[in-house]
Amino acid sequence: MGEQEMRRFVLEGLAEDERRAEQGKVPLLVEAEQQGRLSLLRTDDGRGLLLTGGGVAPTEDEALVPFQRKAELLREEVERLADEPTLRLLATVYQARVGWQEEWRTRV
Repeated sequence: MGEQEMRRFVLEGLAEDERRAEQGKVPLLVEAEQQGRLSLLRTDDGRGLLLTGGGVAPTEDEALVPFQRKAELLREEVERLADEPTLRLLATVYQARVGWQEEWRTRV
């Protein structure tokens, strides 16, 4: 499966996460952050997100990014610009979903 399938898989995962949030459930993206599998922090200019593998705690002066804002910014990134390493990292958040491909696992 190629990059477009991975892109579609991640977008479907984000949509599912938004439904989970609307139902009062914890989104899988938030669970992945809480488990230290990835971090989403505000960029220095505050207009975007910085995605990193592993847990990176925000500094005291960095406000947490609300889930809805994360989902919005990630969707924009995935639809337009996301490179393969970014897609791989995001896909691992949803590896329990139907359609996950082991070949998408982030390479270390």
